[in-house]
Parts: sequence; C-alpha cells; structure tokens
Amino acid sequence: MVSIPSEGGVERSLLSWLDGVGWETHGQDSGYGAKVLDENYERDSHEVIYWDLLAEQVVALNDPVTEDNVGKFISSLRRDLDADNLMDGNQDFYDLLDKGKTFTVQRNDGTTDTVYVDLIDYENPENNRFHAVNQFSVSRETTIRPDVNLFVNGIPLVTMELKSLAQDNDWHDAVSDLKAYEEDVPRLFVPGLFNIAADTMELRYGAVGAPKEFYEPWNDAPERFQDDNEMRQAVTALCNPETILDLLKHFVFFERRAGGNAKIVPRYMQYYAVNRILERVREGVHDRGLIWHTQGSGKSFTMLYAAENLLSRPTVARNPQVFVIVDTDKLNSQMRDQLANLSLEQWTEAESINHLQQLIEEGQSQLVLTTIQKFEDVDPDVQGSDEVVVMSDEAHRFMEADLGSRLDAALPDCTHFGFTGTPVREGEKHEDRNTFREFSPEGEDYLHRYSVKQGIDDGLILPVYFTLRHQMEWEIDEAGLDEEFEQRFRGMTTDEKREAIRENVTATTLAEIKPRVNRAVEEIDSHYNEKVAPNGWKGMVVTPSRRSAAMYGERLIERRGEDEVEVLYTSTKDDPDLINQFHTDSEERDSIVKAFKQDENPKLLVVHNMLLTGFDAPILKTMYLDRNLKNHNLMQAIARTNRPASGKENGEIVDFQGVFENIDEALDYDAETKAYAARDKDELYEDLVEQTERVLDIFDGIPKEDTQEATSAAVERVSTHPERREFKQNFRRLQNLYEAVAPDGRLVSEGIERDYKWLSRIHVAFKRTTSGENSPEDEMREKTREIIDKHVDIPEIKRDFPTYELGEEYLEDVEELDNPGVKASQIAHATREHLHPRENQNPRYKRLSERVTDIVERWQGDQIDDPEAVEALKSVEEAVLEVEEEAAEQGMNDAEFAIYTHLTEETPDAIESDEQAEKVAEEIVTNFRDRVDRGYPGWKTNKQTIGEIERILLDVLVKNHDLGHLIRDDDEFVDNIRNYLIQNYG
Repeated sequence: MVSIPSEGGVERSLLSWLDGVGWETHGQDSGYGAKVLDENYERDSHEVIYWDLLAEQVVALNDPVTEDNVGKFISSLRRDLDADNLMDGNQDFYDLLDKGKTFTVQRNDGTTDTVYVDLIDYENPENNRFHAVNQFSVSRETTIRPDVNLFVNGIPLVTMELKSLAQDNDWHDAVSDLKAYEEDVPRLFVPGLFNIAADTMELRYGAVGAPKEFYEPWNDAPERFQDDNEMRQAVTALCNPETILDLLKHFVFFERRAGGNAKIVPRYMQYYAVNRILERVREGVHDRGLIWHTQGSGKSFTMLYAAENLLSRPTVARNPQVFVIVDTDKLNSQMRDQLANLSLEQWTEAESINHLQQLIEEGQSQLVLTTIQKFEDVDPDVQGSDEVVVMSDEAHRFMEADLGSRLDAALPDCTHFGFTGTPVREGEKHEDRNTFREFSPEGEDYLHRYSVKQGIDDGLILPVYFTLRHQMEWEIDEAGLDEEFEQRFRGMTTDEKREAIRENVTATTLAEIKPRVNRAVEEIDSHYNEKVAPNGWKGMVVTPSRRSAAMYGERLIERRGEDEVEVLYTSTKDDPDLINQFHTDSEERDSIVKAFKQDENPKLLVVHNMLLTGFDAPILKTMYLDRNLKNHNLMQAIARTNRPASGKENGEIVDFQGVFENIDEALDYDAETKAYAARDKDELYEDLVEQTERVLDIFDGIPKEDTQEATSAAVERVSTHPERREFKQNFRRLQNLYEAVAPDGRLVSEGIERDYKWLSRIHVAFKRTTSGENSPEDEMREKTREIIDKHVDIPEIKRDFPTYELGEEYLEDVEELDNPGVKASQIAHATREHLHPRENQNPRYKRLSERVTDIVERWQGDQIDDPEAVEALKSVEEAVLEVEEEAAEQGMNDAEFAIYTHLTEETPDAIESDEQAEKVAEEIVTNFRDRVDRGYPGWKTNKQTIGEIERILLDVLVKNHDLGHLIRDDDEFVDNIRNYLIQNYG
C-alpha cells in the first residue's frame, strides 16, 4: 500500500524519535495524542497546563505541599499565567521554573512558614514526568493546534510546528505559523522555553518571542545522539529530557532592549563549548584550553554562559572568581553594556588598576570584567581566591608581552581559557607567537571548535568572494627617473643610493604614489556604483598608511561628495596638513561608525589601522583591500564582510595588493615555521635571557637608571656605526623573542621585564633622535615619492581575473593551518565553479571542464607537482576568458557564438566556410528570439518550445542552406543546438 508523504509522516517520525530518548509519547498512531492526556487529567480546552498532573508532581517533589493544600498553590500559580505582555510573562514564569514559587504553608501548631516550591526537579530528572503529544488544541479568543508539544510535569516547554516539503511547505512557513500562535494565544507560550519549526529535511529552533531570523539549526550532537539522518540527530540531541532541563536551568538569558525584553537561548556551539569548559574545570586535570570559534558565532555570549554556569553550579566549582578579559576599551564598553542589559547578577567591572588589584586580593565569587591593560601595575602573587577562572577574548592577540606576563604573575593559580576566531601558529611579525602553545595542553589543539565551514552551513556567516585588481600597467620614464635620482642624491655612493632606494621604495611608498591612487580610486568608484550601491550595501577602503588613506579620502570625496565618504585614522597636531584634514576624536569616530551601520551616510569608509577587528556591520558588503594583510589579520579582515543581512548573498574583497593571488603565502603555516613556533618555552626563555644580556652589553659602563645622563649616553653610543647597526639588529631579535616567551611570570620575577623596558625606552629615544622632522630618512623618503610621482603613469588596471570564492571548502582548508597546494586547489575550485553552469552554453566550456578534471586527477595522482598544476590550471582560466573575449570580438552574442563554435570546431567538414557558419548561427538565433515564447515559467522544458526549435532548425538548415545532413548524420546535433539556445537565454 502506498502512503502519500505529508506533515503527518513527519509528525509520527518525530514522536517516535522522542519516544526513543525518554519521552512518554502519544499520537504515533496518527490520532490526536493530546486527547489521551486531556482525558486522563480532565483538561479544559482553554487551559495550557495540565493542572492535575502538575499538582501530583508538586506534591511528590515538595514535602511541605500536600494533597490538602496543593489546590491553594495551584490556584495561585494559575494567576502567574496572566500577563499583559508575552515576554514579561515569560520572564516572570521562568523565574518560577528556575528558582521555585513561594508558598505559605500552615504548620500543625497553627504557625505559618513561607517555603519555595519546586515545579521541576533538576537534580533528579527521573522524578519528573516527560510527555510528548501531538495536536494539543487550545481555545481562547481563537483556537490553535500546534503539531507537537513537550510537557514537563504538565507544563508546556516546547511547541513544535511541522511541515512537509512534499506538500510544498517548509520550516519558514512553520515559523510564520508559530509567530501567529504567539500572537493569537500568548498564554500557551508564557511557560515556554523555545519553539521548533521543522520540515521533511530541516529543523530550526528559536526562543519564545524570537523573530524569524533568530531561528537557528542544531547541527552537532554528543556521540550517543549522532546520526546520518540530520533531522533525527537534531531532535534527539536538542530535545532529550536531560538537555531540555539543562538548557532551562542554566542557559537562559533575558536581555533588556529598546523594543522590549528578549529571551536568549544558546546556539549549539555555545552550549557544547560551555559544557566542555565546565567539564575541564570540574576535572581539574588541565589548567587551560582554547575555544576556537569563527568570527560571528557569538563568542561573547559563550563566555557569559560559561561565567554564569561557573558561578551557579557548586558541583563544578565552590566559590569561583571568574575574569572576562578583553584587550580594548571599546570591547570592554560593549561587554559592560551587554552585562548591564542581561539577567546576570554576580558581576562587576574593574574601574582602575587599583580596583582590579583590590578585586583580585578580595577574591569574591563573581564575574570581573576588565581589560588586559589594567594588569600593567598589579602586584604579583596577590590572588585571594584559590578558584580563579580566566576567559580571554581575542586570544590570538590579547597576550601582549608585558601585560600577559603581569596577568600570569598576578593570577598564577588560575584556569585560563582563550577565545578566538583566528588562532595563530606563528605571527606575521613574531615568528614564535603561538595561540595553541599558550592555551592548549600538550597533544590538544583546541578544547572546542566551530569552523568557518560550519558558520557558512548554518547561515551565521556568508562566503566571501575575492576579485583581483592588483595588476596595473605602469608607464615609467626610466631615463627621467634615473636622471632625477642622480641629481637629487648626488654626493652619495652607489651602495648608499642602492640601500636608500631599497629602504624607501616599499609597498607602502608605492601605495602613496599619486597616479596609482588615482587609478585605484577610479576603479573603486566605478565598482561601487555598479556592484555595491544599487543593492543598498556599503564599502570600506583599507589602506597601508595614513598618508595613503588621506589621498584616497581626498579623491573619493572629489568624486562622491563629502557626505558619502569618511576617513578614519588617528592623527596629532604635529602631522602634516594632508593627514590632519581628516582628524577625528574618539566621539566623532563612534558617531561616524554608528551612522555607517545604519541606512544613512557615509556609504564608504576609508580606514588605516581601524575597524578590522570587532567591527560588525552587516551592511558592509565590499572591502577594497590595498594593504598586504597576512594570517589572522587577513582572516579578520575577511570576516568584516561576511555578516549576514537580508538579501546579502556574500561578502566581497576587491584586492589591489595581490593578497589572494599569493594567498597560500599570506596564510602560510609551513612545517618548518610550525616546528619553530612549537619550540619548548623553556628553551625560548633561555634564548631570551642570553639575547637580553647581549643587547645590554652594548651599553656596558652606562648605568641602567632613569636619568637624563644615562639615557643621553646610551642613545649617543648607538647613534654611530658599528653600534648603531648592532643595536638595531639585536634589538629586533630581542623583540621577537620577548613576544614569543610572553606572557610568562618569570619575566617579572626574574627582572627580565625591567631590563627589556629599559632597552625599549632607549630604542624609542634612539628612533626619535634618528627620525625627527629633518631626519635624512624622512627627507629621502619624501624625495623618492616625489620623483616617482613625476615619472610614472598608470593608464590601466588588469581585470581579466576570475572571481574566487572563499567559501566553505577553501576556508576550511585554511583553518586547518595545513594547506599544501592550496593555490592549485583554489584555482581548480574557482574554475570549476565558473565552468559548471556554462558547460551547456558553449562546446568549448565542456572541453575546458574536462581539461580541469584531467589536470586535477594528474595532480592528485602525483603525476604533476603543485607549480605545474597551478600553471596548467591558469592556462585553462585564460582559455575560459578567451571564449568570452572572442565572442565580443566577433560581434556575436553568446548563443550565436556557441552555435558558430560547434559548427566550425565540432562539425567543420559539414559546412562550406566559417562565414556560412556565422550566417547560420545568426539566422537560428534570430528565428529563436522571434518565434519562441520565453515569457512564462517552465518554457525551457515545454514540448511546444522543443518542437518549435526543431522546426527552426529544419527551416534554417534544410530550406535556407541545404545543410540537412547535419541533422541526418549526427543524432546529438539537434540536442546540442537546443541546449545552447536554452542555456544562453534561460
């Protein structure tokens, strides 16, 4: 017998899964399961709680409540369902579910006592009653009948609406129904924890009152719930009784918002990460761990959920002091505002260094919010609590050398968790920096991870496309350039000139050349007008220097007007006018950023060293990247553009530096570097001690004290050769080692920090005396820029590059930090993505697609190495672009060129000449446009379309050109031509 797929089938499956994880289910027989409970507990249809069942459970769970007085208690509880506002009522009832309800009981001696009555037993889940029923009908002003409801002790905690794809409905429709139910019968949702919307293939859950965009998937599970059927896994992992009670008791926040309070329940990666943190603290074996969650996944809430659980669960820690540490005042303000608006009670903010030290010494069990900078002068070994848990945000960059060491010394006996979306194996400047070494026990990379791929799959972030605009045609007056260099730098030796040019003609210098800036601005303006502005999105220009930012700003304002463009960087009164014209203070910058995030001006931000981390603006679609970013800095920049917004399909990077062409280098984590980065920390510490002594020896005989005489003598000693070169080289090595070892409490206790600070101050003074207003280096840099400006022109930017997608596959590879041959892999992926939808548009695309497959198979079979594969794939890219260029050169549209190509390349012997092929192609396409109706859905597969195309081919080939043999001799000819027409016009 055939059963037609319907919502009923989804409902029965879901009930059977719930039955398998501990729910008492009713309705698997296709009947109205709720009727069983309605009859057993005499529920009226206007009631939302099974009061008789709840009364039984309250008596069983609470000794002071008896059969004699439970009626009074239930009558009082009924009134708690009365609420003018759903969210206010939900929050008030949640407090009852969490903490219990006060109740006055009369003792035998006539006295009264006020007790807390539990509605649910969280410590002994087996003492509760768990029911899952279908078709629970509630009639108040109107009647609703959700598909499935979950009751704990008769209280409805989860409401589910199910749809069947076979009936042309999906989970989006289910959410719409749930929102309507909340509006029509809010009383049902006053006790609710969350709602579930599901269809045949997908499940989404959202807190009571959540808007549709906050209904999210549950895409992970402990091993016992893992299942190839993703729907079944989601239902059993999220809705098993243990998890429901855990979420209800420990993972609910209410947040004050302008439009009314909002209920917040965790995303699955937040829930599982917090439980891993609690498990590590409870076990007490390791004292650290790394939480590696991609940008945009909600790390702040993960930390706050962890803090709340640590403070409220004595089975994990008795009286812990929990520190949440951020590395900027802005992040501190954001977290403080978040805490102030949440239903989280035990927290305070360290307002100063002295206040932080006082809090550490007192050791009170609470959450302490602070910046890492406040540890600067906290004394070592002042920890007042023996249960300290530290959670550091942006852990890839927060552990600044001195400050991290100060924290390490101030809190030597803590459990330390690092949170980051972009961990570092080795830093771009400090090759020994390693997030994993700082936060991961031996043999463990991370305690919990949520990858970019998962973020894209879940819809929390978007894929990012890279468009290359880095190759410019430079027209250089070499003779004039040489002549002016000679004139301006006469008196210098050849070696000195060569060194001067090498030091001053840098990527930053070239980015500040007027012709290059002019050409780039022209490209940005055009691209923004054509690709970004029409859809209401905004853009950001990222520059390598303040000077280049000012130049971009000037020229973009000339083109777009002052209202649309803002330039953000820090400046001082000592800066030149070019830079000072865009001076803004902190308040002004905050105001500009706030306006940018809204649907108002500015439309374009030009930035240097700003907004590349911790800046979330979903309206930002496109970043114009003219800065050579690498490693976690590049990953964080990418993440600025990938925040979802309605109608936004992807983020975009327009790359003026060629970062993406060399992205395997920009995100380079080679084995040698990793091995060096993973060196034993004690070994590095010994190297640091030796290097510190080596640099101090340069100043032998000079007292290491805070006097004018000592500083002056030290600077004088390193102002001439050979000490000058020795100091510059050795101090750079010292910086790298210090950054690698820090944070480390030994730096403070052994005096290394003190020596390093003295040397650092001497280095600052040395740089200041050698780079003042009249320094030869500055003058030479300015002269070099002027000379290049005069003798260079840039008439064109190369555009014929494919657009690359940094989506799931590629970014997953990057995050694994081990990506040999990634360039070949990415080019193959991008080329296939480009070719796949075009294979039936032109016969050449089919052949090119086969070439890509052949190259990749030979590459993966080790028949060719990475560089050969890259070159071979690049040649395919060029051939793809040539197809499009040739069509334009021939003056044909895509369909005409496809038919022409087929006639001349696939059946050359069957036609008289290329001219005849061109004429035939033109006639076929003209007849197709005139005779085939394409104005209705489904025209491409309609029999009328297919028949009319065949008649067109007979008319053109047989009647007009006597080429009937093409149809007669080639069985696939008609199908191919029909595909070219439909694919190119469809």
